[in-house]
Amino acid sequence: MKVVFQKNIFPLFHPQGMDDVKDPCPVFDGVRWHMFGSGGTVTTETWKIFHAVAETLEGPWAEQASIELPISGSGVAAPGVIHVDGVFHMFIQTEFMKPHGRIEHAVSNDGFSWVVLNPVLTALSGTDEHGIYDPHPAEIAGQKYIVYSAMPQFDRVPQPDIFLAKSLSNSWFGPWERVGKILDHNDVPHHNRRDDPDYEWGIEGAQLVELPTGKILLNATCFLPSGLRGNRQRVFFALADKVEGPYVSVGPVLDQNQAGENGHSTVLVHDGEIVLIYQSRIESTNHRWRYGVARGAFQQKNEAA
Repeated sequence: MKVVFQKNIFPLFHPQGMDDVKDPCPVFDGVRWHMFGSGGTVTTETWKIFHAVAETLEGPWAEQASIELPISGSGVAAPGVIHVDGVFHMFIQTEFMKPHGRIEHAVSNDGFSWVVLNPVLTALSGTDEHGIYDPHPAEIAGQKYIVYSAMPQFDRVPQPDIFLAKSLSNSWFGPWERVGKILDHNDVPHHNRRDDPDYEWGIEGAQLVELPTGKILLNATCFLPSGLRGNRQRVFFALADKVEGPYVSVGPVLDQNQAGENGHSTVLVHDGEIVLIYQSRIESTNHRWRYGVARGAFQQKNEAA
């Protein structure tokens, strides 16, 4: 199975008052679209919670005030948001390139004003979850999950893999039980190896989607094993029969038509169409991160592209 994107709009917009926008998470509230993400600059890795609204995914997007949450941490960003029964649920990291950290939970009735609840998960020192980040909620076969990145203790560069937690109450309020690792570096043949002297980064920005066929789609970001740094990051898809895996990668899904890279994204599936909302930085954006929207369809490998 492969994905063919017939339409790709990039960039969606140029943000106001900030260098970069990353980690897009679009959510429809029944009336309009909300775009949640990270807004700031990669120059100093300083981020706020980005928020914009639009009538359609293609825009035009109207930027709103950054969302302020009473949460401590050096990397409060990369929100994963879902809208259910009139309530927005946001799951958000507190750290990014550092160990430790938490996944926090906030709720809102309108997407603008938020109440922070108890933390969902906390990093476990000295384990494969010594640091945690990039949470995203998912409902698979009626069961509620959070997929996230976690990494063991590191000296030089974090090497995150993909992990899963399951709601024991089958509500977004938890409590949450760790299921464990569902995707490892070694499961992704087009990802850089842990022992590579030019190793760049691990697997991150994961999302789970139940396809109409019953297959489970894992949408995430890898780093290619070769090429110039700043040009290796790619969105890729993997498929499994069960949410716990094993997952088999179908490879990177977005072509780069100029120097640059693409990454952390959200997939929507509707009426047989697959919509990918992603981040990318290329020469024409002065290598600043922007959002794009690609629309396409799944094809069997033996079909014509």
